[in-house]
Amino acid sequence: MSYLMKGVKHCSPVNQMHKVTGILLKNILGINKQQFKISRAASQISSEKANTYNYVIVGAGSAGCVLANRLTEDPLSTVLLLEAGPKDTLLGSKRLMWKIHMPAALTYNLCDEKYNWYYHTTSQKHLDNRILYWPRGRVWGGSSSLNAMVYIRGHAEDYNRWSREGAIGWDYEHCLPYFKKAQTHELGPDQYRGGNGPLYVSRGKTNHPLHHAFLVATQQAGYPFTDDMNGYQQEGFGWMDMTVHQGQRWSTASAYLRPAISRPNLVVAEKTLVTKILFQGTKSIGVEYVKNGQRKKAFASKDVILSGGAINSPQLLMLSGIGNADDLKKLGIPVVCHLPGVGQNLQDHLEVYIQQKCTKPITLYNAQKPVNMVRIGLEWLWKFTGEGATAHLESGGFIRSEPGVPHPDIQFHFLPSQVIDHGRVASTMEAYQVHVGPMRSMSVGWLKLKSTDPNDHPIIEPNYMSTERDIWEFRQCVKLTREIFAQKAFEKFQGPEIQPGNHVQSDKEIDAFIRQKVESAYHPSCTCKMGHLSDSTAVVDPQTKVVGVENLRVVDASIMPSIVTGNLNAPTIMIAEKAADIIKGLPSLQEKNVPVYKPKTLETQR
Repeated sequence: MSYLMKGVKHCSPVNQMHKVTGILLKNILGINKQQFKISRAASQISSEKANTYNYVIVGAGSAGCVLANRLTEDPLSTVLLLEAGPKDTLLGSKRLMWKIHMPAALTYNLCDEKYNWYYHTTSQKHLDNRILYWPRGRVWGGSSSLNAMVYIRGHAEDYNRWSREGAIGWDYEHCLPYFKKAQTHELGPDQYRGGNGPLYVSRGKTNHPLHHAFLVATQQAGYPFTDDMNGYQQEGFGWMDMTVHQGQRWSTASAYLRPAISRPNLVVAEKTLVTKILFQGTKSIGVEYVKNGQRKKAFASKDVILSGGAINSPQLLMLSGIGNADDLKKLGIPVVCHLPGVGQNLQDHLEVYIQQKCTKPITLYNAQKPVNMVRIGLEWLWKFTGEGATAHLESGGFIRSEPGVPHPDIQFHFLPSQVIDHGRVASTMEAYQVHVGPMRSMSVGWLKLKSTDPNDHPIIEPNYMSTERDIWEFRQCVKLTREIFAQKAFEKFQGPEIQPGNHVQSDKEIDAFIRQKVESAYHPSCTCKMGHLSDSTAVVDPQTKVVGVENLRVVDASIMPSIVTGNLNAPTIMIAEKAADIIKGLPSLQEKNVPVYKPKTLETQR
């Protein structure tokens, strides 16, 4: 007893109670803390599961819309499509977004930051230090919602060259079937055209006398007429194909995204800026993005696919630690994979406008007067017909710049109107013009990050006109166009030359004119080039997988090994169609021995 009393003599019953209560509370709090940790982890796993898809596609543009449609054809395949810009409709209506969907209204969006990234190049030392404007689509449909709707595939030899450059399986016989798969041509299917695809392609309906005069003049100058520059024979002049359907712009949002939007396995988020690709080691597991000011994450169980285009895709790779390690370290970006080719190999097409005054009041000058614009707009809003239902670039062609060139390297678009400063300045007179430029420039540029802020535009250095060959080719463009405009077919329409002007005659004067007036044709490409694994400058392999990491692909114009002969929208859609089959694990479509025109002799230029 004395022993027991001795043991508790310093401990009153109240103290004893406090001690026991403390132990109990400690245990309870410990259990609760552990339970909270487990609960929070479970909640995180649950949240990740809710935000996990088989595929996360970055960019609802020309390639992204195609992929979203094709990958969700399998009802068990889930896709999240993230687009930085808004929808291309208002309250579900195309008419309320007429600036996008009326073909003739295309210049509005080239000047509107709401639907446009509004990029600019660095000061170009070979172009009198001019800074050039680069509009790129930031809206459903991407640049297919902003472009001039010209559907040009390029030349068969472009794709055979890709194969030689390391893009194995991307030669013409493996690409042609995907051009056809995408397309429904209004003239019906044949060996070159598709007849059952979602992308509707049509010919111009205006029957404008100046288009006819241009085509007759080209034949008088000794060039062939081609009835399909996307078919057997690119070389020559003819009627151009357009992505216009029933009087409306037929973007990839219209062709691919809207038909798939109701699928339960497709989720689309607009006004969503992806800021980073998430990695576990070198395995891509998802993306971080900002929507309504909130930072969020989405996860991909199979692939993250970048379809942001030739500027945004390399930019996002670099922001995420994939690129030239030295450049990334300078900005304090942790390096996931040293890939020096990211942002390099930048290629584009330049063009210049050769303008001629028209002596008859038949150009689009009158159509641009306010009262007529209202009339044209109302007809289009009512019936999708009239002068608003075309982009008016209905004729054009491809020629070789000199003897010895195996296939065309100069492109023409004819327009029965005058364009000033990308259409940002109103036409001042009755005039017509040709947009003309070389197709395979020797000048190659690059782009790099300006900062670690995803909202900062990257530094864009196209390095335009940096070779003697480029300068010579543009001289040829001016001389050959003047020769066409001087033909008899234009006699009854021809007034004085507006641009360059009759005072510009010598090579030196032509070169100065080019430096002052040349502009981008809006065809940036090749900045994440596809190539063989042995090529240290390749960014993706022929399966579109980013080299050196897992579960990450790029599918857009940036993966072209080299620029094609023509506009880039049709080839970008083809790339996405072909990539969709690769991602699904399907064997590539192939069409062997399809004939392609070759000049009878290379000893002459035409």
